[in-house]
Amino acid sequence: MPFWQTSTGTGTGNGNATSSSTNTTTSSSSTSSSSMSSNNSNGNNGCQQNQSNQLGEARSSLYYSTNAMSFVTKSLLPTRRRLRLDPPNKLFFPYEPGKQVRSAIGIKNTSKSHVAFKFQTTAPKSCYMRPPGAILAPGESLIATVFKFVEPPENNERLLDQKSRVKFKIMSLKVKGEMEYVPEMFDEQKDQVAVEQILRVVFLDPECPSPALEKLKRQLAEAEAELEARKKPPEDAGPRVVGEGLVIDEWKERRERYLARQQVEVDSV
Repeated sequence: MPFWQTSTGTGTGNGNATSSSTNTTTSSSSTSSSSMSSNNSNGNNGCQQNQSNQLGEARSSLYYSTNAMSFVTKSLLPTRRRLRLDPPNKLFFPYEPGKQVRSAIGIKNTSKSHVAFKFQTTAPKSCYMRPPGAILAPGESLIATVFKFVEPPENNERLLDQKSRVKFKIMSLKVKGEMEYVPEMFDEQKDQVAVEQILRVVFLDPECPSPALEKLKRQLAEAEAELEARKKPPEDAGPRVVGEGLVIDEWKERRERYLARQQVEVDSV
């Protein structure tokens, strides 16, 4: 076989082999590229999903942490007072062992709605309040009187120099307009009841003049005056209406009764 045919055939065979190997390499490369691109796309999807999950968890934790901080902040903030007390946190009593003594405290509604208040004490057997509770209109005030029996000291100790364990608590409740006060309203609306103040008992020496003692005497006098004013019947504002559209002049009625009695006396004579 001529050398050129052999060379040509060999070249052709080598060319075919080379082309087949090239094709194989190309297909392998394309397969690798497709698998790599598939892996890359899967990896990107996984990363995006992980990022979405992490973002959702971060938002959820931020929401709960914000709510928790808001709850803590509200719990730490002081409750807005509905009442103003005078004295603000103490009840002054004259120290007279073996006797019932009195204290006084001014209560004013500083809110824009009607407010009911109620007294409580740790010693209900030896203490009571007048009034024990009431409803105050916006801006209305009164002076409450607190009665307490002072136990005689043991072993001649001066309780005046010691702190009394008896405490009083004033609670408030917002109500809708004017209504009759009943203590049960505080039990029915426990969630709306606010503790205005816990009052500590302080004894004063009645024989030692002091500004606190003078103020106590003045408040007690005002409380008695208010009580007497409430006891008095309402003054007559003129003719009273009886029935529908019927007006009776009381002075005319009295005169007619007087003339009738005079006529009876004349007839009897």
